[in-house]
Amino acid sequence: MRLALAEAVTARGMGEVPIGAVLTRNGVVVASAHNETAARRDPTAHAELLVLQRAMAAIGADRLDDATLYVTLEPCAQCAGAIVLAKVGRVVLGAWDDKAGMAGSLHDLLRHPRLNHRVEVVGGVLPDACGELLKSFFRDRRP
Repeated sequence: MRLALAEAVTARGMGEVPIGAVLTRNGVVVASAHNETAARRDPTAHAELLVLQRAMAAIGADRLDDATLYVTLEPCAQCAGAIVLAKVGRVVLGAWDDKAGMAGSLHDLLRHPRLNHRVEVVGGVLPDACGELLKSFFRDRRP
């Protein structure tokens, strides 16, 4: 999670919403990413989508069932859908997102019983550090 936080700090420095993600397999980092929605002018360029794309390109696979995705904020619907489609084995998240979280806060797409893949979810890892980075980012942007 500390590596994902470092990605989030990088995003903040670029004026992006500070969310970072790291994907590992067998304890080895395969890919990392942070939000790039502003830089790309693409509302879908979330850290989770970018890290999934990079990881699959790096390992030459379309399934990540033996991987762990670390992300600083609970995934949104878009990202949760991509995580399920990529068949990620486990998601470790930092801060919960009561407004848009799809790993149990607003809804639980990652573990929905009617889907063909359910992700193991571990929540609340370094939640204060992850949450404060986001809160301070938005606090600093308010007049």
